[in-house]
Amino acid sequence: MDNRAIGFFDSGLGGLTCIPHLLREFPHERVVYFGDTARTPYGSKDPSTIRKFAAEMADFLIEEKNVKMVVIACNTVSAVALEYLRDRHPATPFLGIVSPASHAAAKTCTPENRIGVIGTKATIQSGAYNKKVTGLAPSLKVYSMACPALVPLIEEGIVDSDIMDMTIEHYMKPFVSANEIDTLVLGCTHYPFIRRNIERLYPQLRIIDPSEEILLSVADALDRHGLQAGEGGTDHVFYASDLSENFVNIINIIFSEAQHPIKFDVLDLESHPVRKERKERTL
Repeated sequence: MDNRAIGFFDSGLGGLTCIPHLLREFPHERVVYFGDTARTPYGSKDPSTIRKFAAEMADFLIEEKNVKMVVIACNTVSAVALEYLRDRHPATPFLGIVSPASHAAAKTCTPENRIGVIGTKATIQSGAYNKKVTGLAPSLKVYSMACPALVPLIEEGIVDSDIMDMTIEHYMKPFVSANEIDTLVLGCTHYPFIRRNIERLYPQLRIIDPSEEILLSVADALDRHGLQAGEGGTDHVFYASDLSENFVNIINIIFSEAQHPIKFDVLDLESHPVRKERKERTL
C-alpha cells in the first residue's frame, strides 16, 4: 500500500475533468493537482516552452509533494513532453492522456468509421492522435482540427452560452460535414466542459473522452507498481498559478457531496518557493 497522493497537472482547469472519474473508481486515493492557470493556454506555445512549463510542474509535484505517480491531464503536454518528463524523472510513473483515448478509438472503431480529433494547435500539429490510432489500427481514418478559441472561453467560464455554441459550430460544422465524421475524440481535457454543447449540436456523433479513458491506465499503473492506497485520509490539494474564481467553483462542484478537507494554494512557479497566497476550505 502507498498512501502518497497521485499528482495531476494541466495547463489550466481542464484536467479537473479527470478527477471525478478517478475518485469514483478509487475513493481512497488522494489527489494533488496543479493547474497553470496564469500561463494558459499552452496550445499556441512553442514545444520548448511547453516542455519547460511542464517540467516545472512535474518537478514541484515529485520533489516537493512526493507524489507516487503523475497523470498529465493535458493533451498538449502529453503530445509534446511525455517522453521528456519520463526521462527527467525515470523513477516516477508518468501517464499521458493521448494513449488511452487512442486505444479506445482503435478498439471500438472499424474502417467504416471516420474519426475526428479536435484539440489545441500544439496537439494537432504534433500528429500524436493520428500516429497513435493508425499505429494501432492502420486501416482507420483519422481527421484532425485545431480549435484554438475553445480553451480561453472555457477558462473564462463561457460554456452555457450562444457564444460557445457559435464558436463550436464555427469549427465543427465544416469539419464534420467535409470529412463525414461519426466518432469524435475530445483531444483536450477542457472539452468535457462543453461535451453537452457538442452532443446537442451534433447528436449523431459518438464521443470518446480521454478524461474517462485515462482510468484504465491509472488502474494498471497502480496495480503494476504496487501503489494502491489503503484506507485513510482523503484530503486533496489543488494548486494554481492564478487561483481564479472559476477554478475554485469547479472544484467545489466536483466535491459538492464530499466531506473532505480541500486545500487551495496559489503558487507562482517562476518565483517558487515563495508562495504568494494560501486559502483553505473544508467542504
